[in-house]
Amino acid sequence: MPLALLALALGGFGIGLTEFVIAGLLPQVAADFAVDEATAGWLISGYALSVAVGAIGLTAAVTRFNRKHVLTALMVLFIAGNLVSALAGSYEVMLLGRVLAALTHGAFFGIGAVVAAGLVAPEKKAGAIAMMFAGLTTANVLGVPLGTLLGQQLGWRSTFWAIAVIGVVALVGMATLVPSQPVSADEPGLRHELGAFRSGQVWLSLLVTVLGFGGMFGAFTYIAYTLTEVSGFASTTVPWLLVLFGLGLFAGNWAGGRAADRSVPVTLTVVLAGLTVVMAVFAATADSPVMAVVGLVLMGTFGFATVPGLQMRIMTYAGSAPTLASGANIAAFNVGNAAGAWLGGLTISAGLGYASTLWDGAALSLGALVVLVVADQLARRTRRASAARKADGAVTTAHEPAAAQEPCTVSNSVA
Repeated sequence: MPLALLALALGGFGIGLTEFVIAGLLPQVAADFAVDEATAGWLISGYALSVAVGAIGLTAAVTRFNRKHVLTALMVLFIAGNLVSALAGSYEVMLLGRVLAALTHGAFFGIGAVVAAGLVAPEKKAGAIAMMFAGLTTANVLGVPLGTLLGQQLGWRSTFWAIAVIGVVALVGMATLVPSQPVSADEPGLRHELGAFRSGQVWLSLLVTVLGFGGMFGAFTYIAYTLTEVSGFASTTVPWLLVLFGLGLFAGNWAGGRAADRSVPVTLTVVLAGLTVVMAVFAATADSPVMAVVGLVLMGTFGFATVPGLQMRIMTYAGSAPTLASGANIAAFNVGNAAGAWLGGLTISAGLGYASTLWDGAALSLGALVVLVVADQLARRTRRASAARKADGAVTTAHEPAAAQEPCTVSNSVA
C-alpha cells in the first residue's frame, strides 16, 4: 500500500472529524449560543452546503495546479476554519468558521480521490478510494466519540482546538508523503473537465448520491436527540454509542470498496436496498434501546458502504475528465447532507418527533434506489445499442474489400 494513501487518509481523518463531531456536541453548542435545535442544525447543513460550493468552485479553480500543492493549501484553510470555530464568540462567527473549514472538504476529497485512484492498479481503484475515505470512518470510530467526550468534559471549544492540532499533523503528513503531481502542458484543462457533464449518467450518479447519502446523514444530524429523547439513553452514553456507529461506517466503507471493485452496479443496488430497510426498521423501533443500537450500527454500515461505489460510478462515466466530476460528487454528498438535515429539521419543527428523521432517511434512500435502477437500465440499453452499431460497422467493413475490387462498377453507378 503506498504511503501516500495513509497521508490522504490522515487528511480525511481531520476533515471527517470536523464534519461529524458537531452532531454529538450540537445540544451543548445550541445551549451556549441560546439557539433552538433547527438553528443549531445549520452548523451541519451550512457546512454541507459550503462543501458543495468548495467541491465545484475550488476544484474548478485549481485544475491546472500541482495536486500536491493544492491539497496542502486546502489543509491550511481547514486549520484556519477550525481556529475560528474554537474562538467564536457568537453563533454567527461559529458558522463562519464552519464555512471556512467546509470549503476545503469537497475539493480535498474530490482531488484526493483522483490521486488515490492513480496510485494503484486499475482493478484496485475502488479499494484505494475506500482507503482515503477510511480517514472519515476512523474519525467516526475514534475521533467523534473522543471529541464528543472531550467537549463534554472540557467544553465544546476544546474539541475544535484539538481538531486544529490534528490538521497541523495532517498537513505535515501530506507535505512529506504525497508525491508531487505537476500538471503537464498537454493535460486536459477545465473545458475538457466540464465536458464530463454532457453525460446523462454523470447527472444521474449525482442524483443517486444526493438522495442516498442524504437519507443517512439527515438522520445522523439529529441522532443525539433521537438516542436521548426517543431511545432513552443518557447524554453521557452518546459518545460510546457513536463509537458503534463509527465501527459500522468503517466496516461499510471497507466492504463497499471491496464489493465495488467486483461490481459497482450490484453493490450499489444491494446497499441502497439494505439502507432503506434499515432506516425504516430503525424508525419503527427507535423507542427500544436494543433495537436503536442495532439500527445505529447498520445505518452506518449500509450508509457508508455506498461511498466507494458512488465515487467510482461517476468517475467511470466521466471518462478522461474525472477531477471535476469527482469533486461534483463530493458536492452531491453534501447537498444530500444539507437536504437531509433541512428535511429533518422541518419534520421535528412540525412536531413529528425525532424519529421522523429516520422515516425521512428511508424515503430518500428508496428514491436513490429507484434512480439507480433506472440509470443502470439506461446504461445497459446504451451499451447494447453501441455494441449493435459496432457489429453493423464490422459487417460493413468486412464487405469493403470486395467492393474495392470493382472500382469501375462503383464509378459507373455513381455516375
